[in-house]
Amino acid sequence: MEVLGFTVPVQSSNTVFIWEISAQLSQGEIYRGLLNVFSEFGALYSVRLLPNAAVADPGFYAVIKYYSARDAGRAQEACDRKRLFQDSPLKVRLCRKQKGFQPKVLALSSSKCQDLANHYLGFNGWSKRIIALQNISGLDELETGDGDALQEQRTVKYLCLLEVTLPGHDVCSRGVGVAEEDLEKPNGALGGIPMWQFCI
Repeated sequence: MEVLGFTVPVQSSNTVFIWEISAQLSQGEIYRGLLNVFSEFGALYSVRLLPNAAVADPGFYAVIKYYSARDAGRAQEACDRKRLFQDSPLKVRLCRKQKGFQPKVLALSSSKCQDLANHYLGFNGWSKRIIALQNISGLDELETGDGDALQEQRTVKYLCLLEVTLPGHDVCSRGVGVAEEDLEKPNGALGGIPMWQFCI
């Protein structure tokens, strides 16, 4: 979709696209205005403020991504064609997936998982603990009997068993994950798996 001479980013429906943002305010003031208004509808994954294309009128557009598609939908309905932090109304639309476009799905980083849990459950509303952490490097080669592959091993694998507890809801859940890392980095330095990769 093209609006005012630039292409609207086409993403999943947990993303809202805002345009007709006036250049009367500074970028910092606009960013704070967007953050204040749109964070009322749910936890924000990211906020991007960009200047309009050269062929369009001076101003800005923004792409705001929520963790939840429901929160994005509520924000779009409540904010479209409203004067939120400027004199003129803004246009707010949900970004939809483009037909035939398969976006790359990325797992949430550890810090984003913690931000999300803290937003919805509170800082004291949940806890985590590592139950077991074990080096499982070379197990594949032992099962196949490939001794030469074991000698040539250049990666390390760890298995982690983690428990997450929601004390206010009497809920406890366990999960397992495997992380793999090259032992030698391109510059020749030895690598390692940071412990935070296992923790949500």
